[in-house]
Amino acid sequence: MRLGLAQINSTVGDLPGNRRRILEAYATLVQRGAQLVIFPELIVCGYPPRDLLFKRRFVPDVEASLGEIAGSIGEVPAIVGTVETNASGSGRPFHNAAAFCHRGRVSVVARKSLLPTYDVFDEDRYFEPAAQATVIPFAGRRIGVTICEDIWNHPMVSTRKLYHGPGPLKQLAAQKCDLMVNLSASPWHNDKAGLRQALVTDAALGLRCPVAYVNAVGGNDELIFDGRSLVSDPAGRVIAGCEAFAEELRVVDLSSPAAPGPALAPSFEQADMADIFAALTLGLRDYAHKSGFTRGLVALSGGIDSAVVGVIAAQALGPENIVAVSLPSAISSPHSKADALALANSLGVRFETIGIAEAVAACEAALAPVFAGRPRDVTEENIQARVRGVVMMALSNKFGALLLTTGNKSEMAVGYCTLYGDMCGGLGVISDVFKTQVYALANWINADARRAGRVPPIPQSSIDKPPSAELRPNQTDQDSLPPYDVLDAILKGYVEEGLSTRDLVGQGFAEATVRDVVLKVDRNEYKRKQAAPGLKITPLAFGVGRRIPIVQRYTS
Repeated sequence: MRLGLAQINSTVGDLPGNRRRILEAYATLVQRGAQLVIFPELIVCGYPPRDLLFKRRFVPDVEASLGEIAGSIGEVPAIVGTVETNASGSGRPFHNAAAFCHRGRVSVVARKSLLPTYDVFDEDRYFEPAAQATVIPFAGRRIGVTICEDIWNHPMVSTRKLYHGPGPLKQLAAQKCDLMVNLSASPWHNDKAGLRQALVTDAALGLRCPVAYVNAVGGNDELIFDGRSLVSDPAGRVIAGCEAFAEELRVVDLSSPAAPGPALAPSFEQADMADIFAALTLGLRDYAHKSGFTRGLVALSGGIDSAVVGVIAAQALGPENIVAVSLPSAISSPHSKADALALANSLGVRFETIGIAEAVAACEAALAPVFAGRPRDVTEENIQARVRGVVMMALSNKFGALLLTTGNKSEMAVGYCTLYGDMCGGLGVISDVFKTQVYALANWINADARRAGRVPPIPQSSIDKPPSAELRPNQTDQDSLPPYDVLDAILKGYVEEGLSTRDLVGQGFAEATVRDVVLKVDRNEYKRKQAAPGLKITPLAFGVGRRIPIVQRYTS
């Protein structure tokens, strides 16, 4: 059998647009000789639809769109991810489903059994699970159908403990399938691709049949889907794989022997930094374009964070669509202004300089009578950041450009950012990237440029100089924070792994440092609740996957 893998990019709620992409992909794959076409999870409405599902007309409209899709499906069937109303009268109102479309109609509907309700997932809020995995007979073969989480009930995955019973794969094993397909919308985070591949190949070994895994690609809100669809033969060998972070339509002949060589397709062998750069570029591009923006706006400080965001923005939206702005104050260093200009020139983006010294002075003068007798402190330091926020938001409003914030995960964690200042903007491009990763990404960007015979875009001085928010003369980040390698290690343990102060001290970190960092993280939850949405690249990002109360007094 020749399988058509339709790794396409959907937009949540764009039913006409998604339908058009589905039918175009179907027609192309049929023309290339596919005998069965497989689409990702919930491709009809886009993933994740979240509370759009509770709008009264949404699911009926999704079902009507599926009907139009099915009406255009001919002799070659298609398995399409969709939403189905739960007609049983009990349980959650909907099913996360896969529709087997053939000869102008939906002939069979398979339903998802395992519903993830952790991290960014809330499927138990909407969907009723299937009690039994579905097998569809077609062309003399028995095709087992699973949807995303259905194959994650595996000993190597900790979330398996959330589910009871034998699980869909054991149910399918008892039914002796000739092929198993998995429709997926699995968001990407760093180091996830290898685990997914292991789940697919292990499923093939356990079922003793080929497994085709078709994943979504593209960005929807903070989530980034990397594609990397693949097919495993019954021996657990990957015989085909689709590109990472790109749409691809591919026909895979199951009768062809596995190609010799490494198990992973070449596109799976990107280094971590290459993956992160590709993910952030795709996430920014889709967030902007799906929101109706074609232009981006970046405040360049001459530092490493804004430099990396500037490079990603130029790559995602095109340098002709980026406006970079330098906002020097009375205490801005000459090198910060020079490095900002050098970066803008190397990227070929429009560059503007708007001095804020007079505006800051005017604001301080207006406040002076009220502040009389009080010493200067962080209040005055924050004024210049907030003036910058006002200027950048004015430019965003006037020119219809998406303002990109440049704060990293380390800063967001400890509140080393100014609410209504540098936090102003529509998207946090690197808000899930630790500071140490920002440096690694900057070095990778420059090295990648050299490999391609281009001039490295990021000035070396932006990488080499001590990091500073330039809140006061000669100030550096390490006046207030531990060295970033120490800070990031503590944050990874406390924020991502849930370790306590005692655990971290037991790992060798100084107790005073740990307690200071933990206190900063807990005190600044209110800031993160007001931050721009940020692109997710780690297993646990600030945002919908981490729900800590703002007002709480637990310390550990």
